[in-house]
Order: sequence, then structure tokens, then C-alpha cells
Amino acid sequence: MEVYEALWRAWGAQHWWPADSPWEMMVGAMLTQNTAWVNVERAIERLRREDVLTVRALHDTPLQTLAEWIRPSGYFNLKARRLRALTTLIVTEYGADEHRLLALPPPRLRQTLLSVWGIGPETADSILLYAAQHPVFVIDAYTRRFMERHGWLHGRESYDEAARTFTQSLPPQTDLFNEFHALIVRLGKEFCRPNPRCQDCPLRPWLNQPRQSLAVRTCQSDQKRRQ
Repeated sequence: MEVYEALWRAWGAQHWWPADSPWEMMVGAMLTQNTAWVNVERAIERLRREDVLTVRALHDTPLQTLAEWIRPSGYFNLKARRLRALTTLIVTEYGADEHRLLALPPPRLRQTLLSVWGIGPETADSILLYAAQHPVFVIDAYTRRFMERHGWLHGRESYDEAARTFTQSLPPQTDLFNEFHALIVRLGKEFCRPNPRCQDCPLRPWLNQPRQSLAVRTCQSDQKRRQ
């Protein structure tokens, strides 16, 4: 909570996930794999202009056409097939109604999402947290980098082990997990970057001395390797 509060004092609310509907959020979670969000926004805007931001409309769109529409998101042929796998599940099992899928109990929803080709733990948990409003913690590259540099991980932990660092230490509140993850992403973009800016990081004065020393040594080591 002290880490969260330090980040909150620095930046305040981040207003995540930027989407007009749960389905748009799910599409964004699929498209944001291996690309910057600005590229996803361009792809979603194209889908919005084509008036196909529903499960049925995307499912009925020819795959080649869909790939061209989402081209700005990168890996567009692959992502088109992944989106088709998700729409196929929802059309065949849930009557093209994403709300019926999202209404599943959290463990079953996660298991169902992970059974879809192209959906891994990070994408599944993003959907659980932001679309279905369940208190799960999303572990992305920004979060893992921050955790390793500050001694919270040692590089060998699984996705679920990293997530438990948060879920076992915080009250299970969706709004808290939403905001915490968004703040960590901002931390990763502005300070805890591949070439880190530890000196000005909002967490530097908060960290206790042993953990701070580990963080600074790790960041300094990262900087030396890149020089």
C-alpha cells in the first residue's frame, strides 16, 4: 500500500481502461500484445469507423479485411486470427453475447479465456480485471521489471507467483488493482525504463534502505550494461 500511495501522490488517477464498452476493452487487450497503446487506438478507431465493434460484426468480417483494418496494431494477420478465435468462442458458446461470457465465475472465466488460442495469462487477467471487474492483478513487462529491480522478484517466478505478491498483500478491491496496475505502467514508461531513471523516481525516497540499495544497484547495473 505504501508503494501504491507513493505512486498515487505522484500522478493520481490514470482512468484505465480507456474503452467505451467491455467488448471494446477485450478487443484492445488482444491488440495491445507486443505493441504500444497508441497503435491499438488507431486500430480500434478504424474498427469504430467501420461500425464493427460488436462480437457478431467482427466475427462476420472476412479475416483478410479484419487484418487490414487492424494493421496499425502490428502482427495484424496473427492478431486477426486471435480475434477470430475469441469471437468464435463467444458466438458458438454464448450466443454472440460477451456479457454471458464475462458473467462466468472468475476461475471458470479465466480458464475459458486461457483455452482460447492466442490468450495468455496477462491478456486473460486484463479482461477479468477491466472488462469483468474482478479483483485480479495483471502482471505485464512493466510490473515484472519494477518488481525485479526492487527485489520483489528474482527472475525465476511464474506469472501466477508474481501476481500473488499483490493479491496476498492487498485487499481484494477491483478499483485498487485497476489503479495500481495503471500507475505501475506509468512508472515503467517514465522512470523504470530499460534505461532507468532511478534518481528522480517517485519510489526512491519511499523504499527502505536495504530494498532501496538493491533497486539502485540493479538500475546502475542495467545502465552500465547499456553504456
